[in-house]
Amino acid sequence: MIVAPVVVTGAAGFIGMHVAERLLDRGAAVIGVDVFNDYYDPALKAARAARLEGRDGFTMVRLDIAEHEALAELVKSAGARQVIHLAAQAGVRYSIENPFAYERSNLAGHLSVLEACRHAGVEHLVYASSSSVYGDRPLNGDGFRETDPANEPVSLYAATKRSCEMLSQSYAALYGFPQSGLRFFTVYGPWGRPDMAYYGFTEKMLSGQPIDVYGEGQMARDFTFIDDIVDGVLGVLDHPPAQGGHEVYNIGDNDPVGLMEMITTLETALGVEAQKIFLPMQPGDVPATFANIDKIHALCGYKPKVKLAAGLARFVEWRRAYAG
Repeated sequence: MIVAPVVVTGAAGFIGMHVAERLLDRGAAVIGVDVFNDYYDPALKAARAARLEGRDGFTMVRLDIAEHEALAELVKSAGARQVIHLAAQAGVRYSIENPFAYERSNLAGHLSVLEACRHAGVEHLVYASSSSVYGDRPLNGDGFRETDPANEPVSLYAATKRSCEMLSQSYAALYGFPQSGLRFFTVYGPWGRPDMAYYGFTEKMLSGQPIDVYGEGQMARDFTFIDDIVDGVLGVLDHPPAQGGHEVYNIGDNDPVGLMEMITTLETALGVEAQKIFLPMQPGDVPATFANIDKIHALCGYKPKVKLAAGLARFVEWRRAYAG
C-alpha cells in the first residue's frame, strides 16, 4: 500500500521544520515547499532544510507558492491527500514597510494553495492563521475565543490572515473539501525566527547591547513553545471537519506572560542582565494576547506542557550550540 505524502508549505520555516520532523518521526512521507526568501538570514532556513533533507521520506521543493500553476501540478502529481500550509510573510512591523510582500505571499499564496487543493482532491487542508486577527482588545479572564469578533485588524499582516480565513470559508462551502485554520499565539523555541522579540533580545544581550522594550514593558503575550504547537497542528490534522466544513482553532499556552517577566526569565536563562531602553508601542502592535483553548482541547486533547522558563532555557541551549 502506497501512503500519500503530506505537503508542508514553509517547510524551511520555524514551525514548518518542526512539523515536518514530527510527521517524519511518525512514518509519513513529506514534501516540503519553500521559497527561501531573505526576510531573515537565509542561512538559518538552509540549516533547517538540511536537517530535513537528511531524513528518509523527505523531499524539499524550492517554489514560490504564489506560482499557482506550478504548485497545483506539484500537489496533484504527488497524490497528496493532506496539506499543511504554513508558508507566509510573517511580521507585523515588516508589513508596514513592505505591504506588497504580504499581498503576494499571504493573499495570492493562500489562494494558490486553495486552488491546488481543490483540483488535486485534497481531503484536509490545515493552514496557519494568527492571533493578530483579534486586534486590539483588553485581556479578560477567559481569553480570546474563536467566536469573538475579528473584524478590526490593526495591521496589514492581521488583515491578510483574516482574509485567508474568509477565503478558506468560501472554498470549503463552494468545493466541499474540509479545512482547519490555526490561530497561532507567539510561538518560540529552538530554531525560531530571529525577528521575534525573545530571539532579538538574546542576540543583543549576548553581545552587550541594550534592548528596545516597546510599550514601555506593559505588553503581555501568550508565549507557546514549539513542541506544544506541533502537538496542536498534528492533532488538528488528524481530526478534519466534516465534508465541506471549515473550522478555526486557537493554539496557545492559555497563560499570558508580561513582557518584563519574559525578559527576567530570559536574563536567568542567559545569565546576563539586560540593559533596557523603554519605548512607546509600535504601530500595528497589540497590548496583549490570550488564547482560550477549549475548542482545540475538545477536538484532540490539546494541552500545552512547556512553561516559559523551561522553554526559554531550551532555546538558549540551542542558540549557544547553533552559534558554535
